[in-house]
Amino acid sequence: MEYQVLDHILNKQKLSTRFESLAVDGNFYITDTSEQVNRFAVRPQEAIPGKDVRLAFPELVGLEEVLLSVLEGEQELFELEEINRFSEHKYEIYINIYIIRETSKKEDKKYLIILIEDVTERMLLKQKLLQRANEANLLSSILISYKNYMDKVLASMADALIVTNKSGKIKRVNRVAIELFGYSEAELVKQQISILMDDNQKFFPEAIQQNYFLKNILQSIEIICRTKTGEKLLISFSCSVMQKKIDGLEDIVYIGRDITAKQNLYRRDCAQYAITKILSESKNIKQAIPQILQAICESLGWDLGELWTANQYIAASGNKSGRKPVLRCVEIWSARTVTVREFKAITWQTIYTPGVGLPGRIWVTRLPEWLKDVAEDHNCVRSQFAHAAGLHAAFGFPILSKNEIYGVMIFFSRDVQPQDADLLQIMLTIGSQIAQFIKRKQAEAALLESEERYRDLFENANDLIQSVTPQGNFVYVNRAWRETLGYSEAEIAQMNIFDIIHPDFRAKYRHIFNRMMLGEKFEQVEVAFITKNGEKIFVEGKVNCKFAGGKPVANRGIFRNITRRVAAEEALRHQQEQTERLLLNIFPQEITNRLKQQPSTIAEDFADVTVLFADIVGFTEIASKLNATQLVNLLNQIFSVFDYLSEKYRLEKIKTIGDAYMVVGGLPTPHPNHPQAIAHMALDMLDAIAKFNTENQQKFSIRIGIHTGAVVAGVIGIKKFTYDLWGDTVNIASRMESQGLAGKIQVTEVTYKLLRNEFYLEKRGEILIKGKGKMMTYLLMGRK
Repeated sequence: MEYQVLDHILNKQKLSTRFESLAVDGNFYITDTSEQVNRFAVRPQEAIPGKDVRLAFPELVGLEEVLLSVLEGEQELFELEEINRFSEHKYEIYINIYIIRETSKKEDKKYLIILIEDVTERMLLKQKLLQRANEANLLSSILISYKNYMDKVLASMADALIVTNKSGKIKRVNRVAIELFGYSEAELVKQQISILMDDNQKFFPEAIQQNYFLKNILQSIEIICRTKTGEKLLISFSCSVMQKKIDGLEDIVYIGRDITAKQNLYRRDCAQYAITKILSESKNIKQAIPQILQAICESLGWDLGELWTANQYIAASGNKSGRKPVLRCVEIWSARTVTVREFKAITWQTIYTPGVGLPGRIWVTRLPEWLKDVAEDHNCVRSQFAHAAGLHAAFGFPILSKNEIYGVMIFFSRDVQPQDADLLQIMLTIGSQIAQFIKRKQAEAALLESEERYRDLFENANDLIQSVTPQGNFVYVNRAWRETLGYSEAEIAQMNIFDIIHPDFRAKYRHIFNRMMLGEKFEQVEVAFITKNGEKIFVEGKVNCKFAGGKPVANRGIFRNITRRVAAEEALRHQQEQTERLLLNIFPQEITNRLKQQPSTIAEDFADVTVLFADIVGFTEIASKLNATQLVNLLNQIFSVFDYLSEKYRLEKIKTIGDAYMVVGGLPTPHPNHPQAIAHMALDMLDAIAKFNTENQQKFSIRIGIHTGAVVAGVIGIKKFTYDLWGDTVNIASRMESQGLAGKIQVTEVTYKLLRNEFYLEKRGEILIKGKGKMMTYLLMGRK
């Protein structure tokens, strides 16, 4: 598609044409240029790679959306034709600009190609042809009738036309001249043409008269004119002499074109460029503001500039707690061509409150404002002094950033000027630029002052204080930091913050460091540093990031050495863990937690649990054959296996009494299959005893009894707590064991009914249970 557009441009030209070109990226920066492209730039030194193309070709300012549409392929071509330039040799040239898109397949990037064509010869030829056509028309009209000729020319011309005699007295004007200058035809005819000229330009008619004798034709002479109301206009005149047969009766024809808007656009571009340059090169606010006032006045042709700021506050009326600012002028610049000494003196003494005067109104509305003539502003105490100084038009704009106002700039002109909405919009943008500059410089100054103010305090602090760059390099550490970690200042200058972070903490601190860069503050950070001799020390403190102009400039940390505290806490934690393990060996975890929260009697009803008692058969006889140590070791081996089985089936061991072992299922945490879990454990206990006998050449045998029912569980007493069970279920389970058979598992009928679907059970028959009478019992034989 790019080649089709290029063919369209080339085919549009009838002659062989040489183009100069620039390549521009999506941010409007020049990436490449042809050899002689700078001779067409307003500022040739800016027409180089790396520069913003709008600096060299200000015609592109305001066309960014159009350029981006071409870059994105939404528009194939954009053209700017017949752009006027003055070369370094002061002669006028004209160019056409064509903008197309080019895509680099190699780099997968899109560029704008700006083609520049020199059409000076064509434009000069066009102007000459136009001039010759006018002359031909004049000559042909003279042959018919001088009056008819003048009427037709005046009626058809789009430019202002004025005809004078050789002494400059106006003989005829056309409709465009009448509308342009605001006079009626009767007011202009028989007047000297100098009536239309500014006081500084009244030499122009005399210069024309002198050139008249040489029979010269003057073209594109730019003259400052004034309308009837005093408004300034920049008019480009072409002047020629109408020859007549009678010598001395020749007329002079002035053809004028209003180029005020074109000049204004150029001046605004110059002002914006000058301010951008000032803001980029100024070191502080005090240096920049006078230069900005001067640049705006000189670029736009205004005579005096002021900066108003709120440097103090007063109590607001009707609100004792509220305050409102008082605006004072803090900077003035004026041109040497105006005498405003008295006006300046009054300005330095004048104060405004919000809403009063031009500065006060702009402060309240946060919007630019224009006064055609300050004499009409009855709310301004300086109006009469401005008028006495010859100042008339005024405009102002806020220095504003995100609704935070830093000041108001006011400008005055000796001329009465109608409102220029485009200029006010540009000034609003410039005000935002200045506000950003002020905000950044204030932040930088505050940071520097803060650093200096607290450096001495930091040096004498016992805490470890450090400041590092966003890259992690040390900017400052205090005396306590150096003495604690042992590094010299020369070593610190070569180190990064992560060089001293212990490896165990680096990932954590890097995460914190990155979050600080986004503006997050941390009030409590614990990290470990490495001293010069390799010692690990723990520190705790507060860290945050300092910002200036929206960018991070320094990360600060204030730490205290907590190595001893960490060691003490570690020892305490170890002791607590030992205590916790001891409690868990005595009580279920749920009961342990409750006792820690409220040490008191605990008693709970459980309607459905299964209780198991186990006892070693003939333990007394076995004990008589072993010494105490051997006996305890054997019991420990057996009961340790039983403990493992209780944990495996999520059962709760209650206690051991001598050679007896008691376990329960279904409390303190409910267990949906507690009878089955108890049955599995009982069978595994028989297997465990058999294995134990084989490994230790013993002949131990156990009896096991099981019953299911309701119990009361809890902790009683005030010393040597133990978790125990009470109730008939406990007694019956105990009787099932004591009246059971060696090497067998005896269960009640209640438990039998709960197990019969998953286990093999044999009916033993009825046995007499103390306090219960006869009860049917069963023997648990195995799993199905």
